[in-house]
Amino acid sequence: MTDAAAEPTHRTDPHDGRVHAKLNWLRAAVLGANDGIVSVAALVVGVAAATTDLGAIVVAGVASVAAGAISMGLGEYVSVSSQRDTERALIAKEREELATMPEQELAELAEIYRGKGLSRETAERVAIELTEHDAIAAHLEAELHIAEADVVNPWHAAWASAASFLVGAVLPMIAILLPPPEWRIATTFIAVLVALAVTGWLSAWIGGAPRLRAVSRVVIGGA
Repeated sequence: MTDAAAEPTHRTDPHDGRVHAKLNWLRAAVLGANDGIVSVAALVVGVAAATTDLGAIVVAGVASVAAGAISMGLGEYVSVSSQRDTERALIAKEREELATMPEQELAELAEIYRGKGLSRETAERVAIELTEHDAIAAHLEAELHIAEADVVNPWHAAWASAASFLVGAVLPMIAILLPPPEWRIATTFIAVLVALAVTGWLSAWIGGAPRLRAVSRVVIGGA
């Protein structure tokens, strides 16, 4: 009965590859949105401080949005691709070691569990059972703290970053274009603070983190 009662709770615990993927795109999305808000606002405010010509502000803003979205997307793709390649290389190396030196790998796995507080007998038994069940998964988790299902996807990060940059850039663009010239800079500054607060709150809500801390961090940094 205890096992049956515990099973539903265990299913809802976030201990699978979906959490890793979620954190990957959430990080990229928050970074993209924050950059879209701040960088585009900084540029259009700078142009608005130099001229009241709406055409010049629009051209500068659109150029900033296009360049920023492409740059963020490509930057995330390159960065996460490097991480993915490293993870794949580590997995391949672990597979080779398991194939060529299984006894040494089994002893290494047992030693890891001994280091976590298990007795020699228990650690060896755990290592044997985990190896028999899924050797590569056991060693990746214990030695490298990764799983094959958790290898990051660079496309997810790239699209999340580029799309969130575009969304973040919309508000400062609207805020700088709609008000009369004398209110453009002040309105944009206030709009940026609001957008940053919303970004911080949404990221904390999606990630299940404390809201106030996230909002404060994003707003203070962006301001």
